[in-house]
This record gives sequence, structure tokens and C-alpha cells, in this order.
Amino acid sequence: MSTDHEILELPGFALENGGTLQPARLAYQTYGRLNSSKTNAVLFPIWFAGDHHSNEWLIGEDRALDPREYFIIVPNLFGNGVSSSPSNTPPPHGAADFPAITIRDNVRAQHVLVTAHFGIERLALVLGCSMGALQTYQWAVGHPEMVARALPFCGAPETSPHNVVFLESLRAALTLDAAYQGGRYTAPPLAGIRAFSRVYAGWGFSQAFYWEETYRQLGFPTLQDFLTGFWEANFIDQDANDLLAMLWTWQHADVSATPGMEGDIKRALGSITAKTLALPAEKDLYFPPEDEIRAAQYIPGGEARVIPGIWGHLTGGGADPTGAAFIDAAVRDLLATEVADAK
Repeated sequence: MSTDHEILELPGFALENGGTLQPARLAYQTYGRLNSSKTNAVLFPIWFAGDHHSNEWLIGEDRALDPREYFIIVPNLFGNGVSSSPSNTPPPHGAADFPAITIRDNVRAQHVLVTAHFGIERLALVLGCSMGALQTYQWAVGHPEMVARALPFCGAPETSPHNVVFLESLRAALTLDAAYQGGRYTAPPLAGIRAFSRVYAGWGFSQAFYWEETYRQLGFPTLQDFLTGFWEANFIDQDANDLLAMLWTWQHADVSATPGMEGDIKRALGSITAKTLALPAEKDLYFPPEDEIRAAQYIPGGEARVIPGIWGHLTGGGADPTGAAFIDAAVRDLLATEVADAK
């Protein structure tokens, strides 16, 4: 994981499900400069097992997120090995004793960063892919007065039961390694992480991606090379407890659990005042387009545009040129949209 970042310490950070991190450490990176009126801020949370560098493909002078125009804040997830995580938290809350952290806990820490640290009252845009999309929706529901525009891509406002099943298969593959030892391992449970990677490989890209051997475009001549050189390489250096902590956060994402929403997803989505454009990927196997199309109809003025192509969930990762161009164009469109002032 990267060391090129800033840290905001949050003393006595109380968690939604009980427990306290003393302190919580929120890692973040910024791109561009905050203008004098503090109106050009964009918040861009990260996805599962990524760090702030994971979002850099969508930031640049040739992109809609141009740091010459916008101040882009990229906060790291709790559990990703850069922000507070099982792997970097001292006893008594480290390793297998790391507490359960929700998407709302992440957003609450980010809110402190945005408001208390940077003095920003309103964000021009919140966007994110996958778990970043889960955070985007939570921002739009939990802080509607602060979010002018929201662009979740390859994600959802809640983790569906089918998605939970996928995540449970990942958890089982990793924890069945005898070396895992209930999270109190003395050496990394590499067999479990390799199994975790192989399970993930069947979900991250679509059937058509494999049928057409599109992995060759990524430099892998055979399927076996792809499984080891892409999937295993992506996770083998990750800490097992970190991966499981992020899985828990993902599994329990649900904006209807926001205080005041009383478990009503339609009510939660209906509370969003941000101009919202959701971008599901055409062949995403665990955040399928129909979920986002259905969710968008409950958001006032909400819109869903399906990203075309066969790259599945990883359409949102920037490696697919067509998908990357589609997402960048959508960000540009949304940023050009006039929005009402906060009430």
C-alpha cells in the first residue's frame, strides 16, 4: 500500500456498532487546490482493497476531474491497510480484534475531514466505484445539504442478498485455510488468499469477457496466466484480516439504515436532493444494471445510464478504454449540470 498520503487523526472515534478507535486514522490524498470560496471540492471515495492511487485514472488535466479546476479529495476506506485497519492498529483493537466498521462510520470520518479540516460546506460532486458508490449513496442520504451532485458507478445504495452470497463465498475461501487460525495467524494464510482470488475471478469480469479471451488485452496470453498474474497478484500482498474487515463493511451497506429512514429504502432514496446520475455496468454480475435502474426511479430527478461492454464489474476500474471514456463523459456532463443552492 502507498505511503504517499496525509493522515487525519480522529481521537476517541466512536463506532456505530459499539467500540471506539483511539484514535481512528483516516488516510487521504488531495489533487488540485481548494478555491477561495471553497466551492470546487469533489469527494472521490475508493473501492474494495484499493487505495487513493486506485482512483487516479479518472483524475487529470485531460479528464473531467481536472485538478486545475477542482479540488479532489480521495479518502481511504477503514480496513484497506492505509486508514485504520486490522493490520496497522495496535492492541487491543488490531488484527482479529478490529471492530466492525460500517459505511456510515467511513462517511462520518470523511465528514470531519471535509468540514472541520478543510472548512468545506458543500461538495460540488461525490462519486465512487463499487464500495466507493456505496459511500457516495450514503453521503447523498446522510448529508443531502452538502452534496450538490452524486455519481455512483458500478455500485448500489444497498448490498443485495445475491451480493452478500458472493461475499460469503470469498470469506469462506479465505478463512478455511488452516493457517488463518481465526485471524490470529503468525504467517499470512496465502492458500486462503489464493482461493479468495480464484473465487473473485469468476465474478469481477463477465462470462463474455472470458469467452472472448479479453484478458489478452491486459497482457495475459492464457487464462491461467490471468488467474495468477492478475487476480492472485491483486490480493496476495493484502492482509487477510484487512480483506475480511472490508468485506464486512461491504456486506452491511444499506442507506435505509441511516437514522430517520427506518429501514425504508424508498424513503432513503427519496430523501436525496443531489442531482444523481448512476452508472451501472452492462454485465456486472454483483451490482447488475437492473438494481440501479430500479433505485434511480425513487431518487427525485435520478437517472441511470448503463455503461456498455463486456468487462463486467471491472468496467469501473479504468482498464477498459470504452468504459473509461463513458464514465469520464458522464462526470463531465454531470459537472456541467446546474444545481439548486443548498436549502
